[in-house]
Amino acid sequence: MPASKDEDETPARDAVLAEADINAVQNADLIRRRRDQICDAALELFLEKGFASTTIRDICARSGVNQASIYDYIANKNDILRRLLNRLWFRRDVTSLPERLKTRDRPLEALLAAHFEESWNKKRKGTLLAYRSVPYLRREDRQQMRAHDRALIEEIAAALRAGHGLAEGDPRVEVIANMLIFLTAFAPMRDWLNAPEEGRVMRDTIAAGAAAMIRQLAATPAPAPPPDGPHGGPDDGPHDGAQGGARSGAGEDPPGR
Repeated sequence: MPASKDEDETPARDAVLAEADINAVQNADLIRRRRDQICDAALELFLEKGFASTTIRDICARSGVNQASIYDYIANKNDILRRLLNRLWFRRDVTSLPERLKTRDRPLEALLAAHFEESWNKKRKGTLLAYRSVPYLRREDRQQMRAHDRALIEEIAAALRAGHGLAEGDPRVEVIANMLIFLTAFAPMRDWLNAPEEGRVMRDTIAAGAAAMIRQLAATPAPAPPPDGPHGGPDDGPHDGAQGGARSGAGEDPPGR
């Protein structure tokens, strides 16, 4: 689906990822304009070439900001990525799914369709950037992204239990919550294939399917846990990376919002 014209214009109010504190320039308006130039150019390049293949020299050439002064406004390439994710992926002008699920006067299909419509339109570039850049995030940023998604999953699960008939203690609710986050990224991730005119049919079909799945879970009892807990018995084998060593960024969970 096409991106809305204001997709790149609304910054996040409370940054999820820590941005560098740089005070070399005292003119606040100049700082804002230069950072916008730098971030807008970097976004184009990250989506065209990829984060790893884009250099600071490329960003300077595209933005028109001199390479000698660019570090007066940003710390490094990862700082640019954090600022872009805060602005586009963690943007606050999109109604969150937990908030929508608290509404009681509309069918579940309509709530989900409204969520997908707004997210697919307003967060298209942010979605593409977030999913493509996870392997290149610094460890502390991956941890923050993971913590944000875990909290979001819990919020969605709580809203589903409170208003849509899903039982306390049913582990399938968190699975559904995680799936709904993934579906929020579905259209942007597949827009290379889907024609714009297919957007409404796609939205309504996915919303109807997700709603039917939620109702089906509400109508069926939760499965009994395994005798020794969800991860098998005590001799089930090594855990927490014992076989493969430290996890790389490419192995992290994909982000969501």
